[in-house]
Amino acid sequence: MNWLDQYKSKVVSIEEAVGVVKSNDRIYLSGNAATPLLLTKALAQRAPDLFNVEVNHILLLGNDPLSMPGMAQHFRHNSFFVGPGDRESIAEGNSDFVPVHLSQIPALFSSEYIPLDVVLVHLSPPDSHGFMSFGAECGASKAAAESAKIVVAQVNERMPRTLGDVFIHVSRVHKIVECSIPIIEGNQIAASDIEEKIAEFIAPMIEDGATLQLGIGGIPDAVLARIEGKQHLGIHTEMISDGVVNAVEKGIITSQKKTLHPGKVVGTFALGSQQLYDYVHNNPLFELHPCDYTNNPYIIAQNEKMVSINSCIEVDITGQVCSDSIGTKIYSGFGGQVDFVRGAALSKGGKPIIALPSTTKDGKISRIVSQLKPGAGVVTSRADVHYVVTEYGTASLHGKNLRQRAEALISIAHPKFRPQLEEYQRNLKLAK
Repeated sequence: MNWLDQYKSKVVSIEEAVGVVKSNDRIYLSGNAATPLLLTKALAQRAPDLFNVEVNHILLLGNDPLSMPGMAQHFRHNSFFVGPGDRESIAEGNSDFVPVHLSQIPALFSSEYIPLDVVLVHLSPPDSHGFMSFGAECGASKAAAESAKIVVAQVNERMPRTLGDVFIHVSRVHKIVECSIPIIEGNQIAASDIEEKIAEFIAPMIEDGATLQLGIGGIPDAVLARIEGKQHLGIHTEMISDGVVNAVEKGIITSQKKTLHPGKVVGTFALGSQQLYDYVHNNPLFELHPCDYTNNPYIIAQNEKMVSINSCIEVDITGQVCSDSIGTKIYSGFGGQVDFVRGAALSKGGKPIIALPSTTKDGKISRIVSQLKPGAGVVTSRADVHYVVTEYGTASLHGKNLRQRAEALISIAHPKFRPQLEEYQRNLKLAK
């Protein structure tokens, strides 16, 4: 049977597709813009027939019917990166959070440390050889699909066909549901005045020929908007955004001087507008790879002048960085922050940067703190932190002692909080 006949034989109703999931199964959902919304909705409708199904995933976008009230006995999330859909469920104890570096997630499945029964993925249509692309998100989905007993695919004619190490053959898929629906778009939020000021401090740190990793949020987009005039910048990152495309169009990002994958923009997922998805579709400039490759610190470090830019929730005056929780309440996850901080630190001429506003949005709480909130998790250790940037400047911490770190971080805190931070510094005997 040729691949096309195989494909046609596997196209089924959505009810039959999700019917492969049984009670006590461990399943995986692709995430970000490739969250398979039609499959999750149909699976939720089967809730009365299912109990104790473990739902593994990274960041899910859109409505999440599997974590709605009343679903706890039917589906329990096992989240590697928490988002709006499952944040409350985790806070209420109805779902679980796994602290893990993004680079290490695929191996949990390929090694069968977490064996998977069923994987639900969102793919592009097959090419002339029967290969379907994971489209807007590769991440850990490829490893999950390669190791699961059963693969169910939501095949969407509107999913971009991205290139790279991002394909699965029709023969590996068991059930296919065809659709034509819009791809989830990321929120396009303009950078605030404070984020623009932070970007002003970061932009001069980026040299010609540097390779960038940009996290999620207003600060990375503000940085991209301020690097006009830089030459031959490259991208090796997790997320490819509209800001990256804009910089490519302006000739700022060429990737020609990269020491790894020259001429390529490398990432593990794309998230943004429909224009972004149209741009990356079949575009050889862009390559998506599994996150155990993009986020491997030793791979990252092969890019000379690697600059990583990530944000966080709070930083204490010794340099400990909390990025995944507000006190004990889990807010997001480890993601790839430590992967890229360490990769950039190992890179020749690399610069790992943690960037954050000095206060919360209402200005009432300092984000440079004397101590992390009780129960807050240290995602990036103080030994890993090199640069911290707020709208008040840059603190260079690498190789500095605790007293020097405290002085540097207090100097970039909001002025109204500096006196109490200095008092705490003196109490710790970290002041001259």
